[in-house]
Amino acid sequence: MIETPHIDRIVKEGVRFTNSFVTNSICAPSRAVLLTGKYSHFNGLRDNRDQFDGSQQTFPKLLQQAGYSTAVVGKWHLKTHPTGFDYWDVLVGQGNYYNPTMVRMGDTLTHTGYTTEIITDIALDVLEKRDTTKPFCMLYHHKAPHRNWMPNLKDLPTVLKKEYPLPPTLFDDYEGRQAAKGQDMRIEDMFMSSDMKLLPEDYGEETGTGGGGAANFQAPGNWERLRQQLTAEQRKVWDENYDPIRKAFRENPPTGRDLIIWKYQRYMQDYLGSVASVDENIGRVLAYLDENGLAENTIVVYTSDQGFYLGEHGWYDKRFMYEESFSMPLAIRYPAAVQAGQTSDELVMNLDFAPTFLDYAGLEKPQDMQGESLRPVLEGAAATDWRKSVYYHYYEYPHGWHSVKRHEGVRDNRYKLIHFYHDIDDWELYDLETDSLEVNNLADDPAYSEIRTRLEKELERLRQYYQLPENNTGEMSN
Repeated sequence: MIETPHIDRIVKEGVRFTNSFVTNSICAPSRAVLLTGKYSHFNGLRDNRDQFDGSQQTFPKLLQQAGYSTAVVGKWHLKTHPTGFDYWDVLVGQGNYYNPTMVRMGDTLTHTGYTTEIITDIALDVLEKRDTTKPFCMLYHHKAPHRNWMPNLKDLPTVLKKEYPLPPTLFDDYEGRQAAKGQDMRIEDMFMSSDMKLLPEDYGEETGTGGGGAANFQAPGNWERLRQQLTAEQRKVWDENYDPIRKAFRENPPTGRDLIIWKYQRYMQDYLGSVASVDENIGRVLAYLDENGLAENTIVVYTSDQGFYLGEHGWYDKRFMYEESFSMPLAIRYPAAVQAGQTSDELVMNLDFAPTFLDYAGLEKPQDMQGESLRPVLEGAAATDWRKSVYYHYYEYPHGWHSVKRHEGVRDNRYKLIHFYHDIDDWELYDLETDSLEVNNLADDPAYSEIRTRLEKELERLRQYYQLPENNTGEMSN
């Protein structure tokens, strides 16, 4: 759907993981797992309402203590200031796509320009000024492609002309899937203002509203407020590219299924347009490593908070344990020790990042870290004792966005069992080999009763292994 030559380069020069998963598919909890190597119930950050306890052990702190120069630049999204870093310069909250406000070592600064480029400028400056007598660890984290998806000005003429094939489940009816019916993250309900970049005069009242979980996105004036945050020069280019879209919509407004398809195309143009800039700027960082003789002995990890729905099941956002949001991209390059061009089908998790980095730094994994070092997998050693299943747990309900029920589950190389709980008690079972789209719930199919029983036992084993609390409520104090 989109050319990403620099991300592709990391894949070609390293290892691509086909079964890479998140423990809890939502921004802040995923980042807390990355830092701590612990599940949400251990690191204290179950959903986006919680604040990260920066006093706890993290892999950057352990690297820092071992003599590494540590830095984080870009998205942080954990409410408390970063700890364990010699340098930090992070977005306020999620950040804006243009002219972001960032906090640099406690000082708040507002920049002018496109955020993806600004984050990269800062990252390269930090690398250039680092203490070259020390090894370094940098977390280089982008805001894009988080909602509300605003591409770079120079990319607009290209990205806004593209059309994309419709996913086969765009009009999913959620038959046999109670929790899927109750969510509030349909493309159908995306907002005409901040999501679709239309102004109130462009659409009627009945098409201007929608779901999406927060009134501030629904407000007709919200897009105009965001638009006014652009500089006059930025707004001029933006309007030159988006006014024809607004005009065409006013003159021939789509309805029904045509409106959903129109929203899907607009969503994809803006989302993948935002990704195009991420890829370009990753290329700048890779070029810096090449030009400064750092590429051979630097581990480069490309990943994400989680996966994301691009129209599958009619959705955007994440949260569910279905493949699109449970899976996350992962490619790791390390020319000094890892053979290029590999693909690994092992079941790996963001839980494994911290132990991996410590392993390559020559440090012991602390006993309370719950992940495993990926080093044996990366270096091609026989992984006969590698995990055969992964455990997932999502907590953000009924508070927060999108009305996705709390659930936990287990996945092995072929099957997935999910238990939705809190105000429902519903089970789903999928055979991923015969039903990769996850539309046929087999939980009550007698032919799969033995498989369900086996997975229920494995789910309980993993709960005990990862020391889940008995009450299973997921409630946290604010």
